[in-house]
Amino acid sequence: MEFLMSLGRGFTSGDAIWMWTILAAQIVSVAIIAERSIALFMNRKVNQKDMSKTIADDIKAGKLDQALRRSMQMGLTQPLGVVASAGIQAAIDMGGKEEIQLKMDEILLEESSRVEKRIGFLAMFANVATLLGLLGTITGLIHSFAGIANANPAEKAAILSQGISLAMNTTAYGLVVAVPALIMYAVLQNRATRLTEDLNKAALNLFIQLGYHYAPVSDKKEKALK
Repeated sequence: MEFLMSLGRGFTSGDAIWMWTILAAQIVSVAIIAERSIALFMNRKVNQKDMSKTIADDIKAGKLDQALRRSMQMGLTQPLGVVASAGIQAAIDMGGKEEIQLKMDEILLEESSRVEKRIGFLAMFANVATLLGLLGTITGLIHSFAGIANANPAEKAAILSQGISLAMNTTAYGLVVAVPALIMYAVLQNRATRLTEDLNKAALNLFIQLGYHYAPVSDKKEKALK
């Protein structure tokens, strides 16, 4: 409790600008953590390779139109559907294996970037909060020592100790902000890596199915056109 009261006094001290700046970094960090946690833990699912089985079955049966509809429906909530749609559409358009891979890789890169976006800012704000805390402490100590230059000798010790106590608040608050931000950075980065690897495996599985069954599907398409 005393620690929290001490931090509160830091927001009204002469060097409160550093406390408010760290608070701004904390607000942004919390917003990023909340948004990314919802996006990665609630809206994105792992084991997408299992989700791709129905699409792979349609591809094996040569039902590309049905596979495309199924993947587009999946794409409303899962990135695998978007990647699969690009590859299947390329196959329907009579593209070769290289074109199918190019289309899938292009969308795969975009979806992977969406998974990892803004996570790196957490590490940055953690470092910024720590450095701002140190800077606030240094400036606070400078003001404290300058303030006792003309003070009564009997009061110098009390004034100095009070000034140092307030100055240390910025370092403490900076660490309070930085430690959770770094922990969540590691958690979210691990989740993003897992989702990206899972997406790559699922996309590769669909590409293999498209490549293996490509010739029969294209033959059927050519016969239909004739």
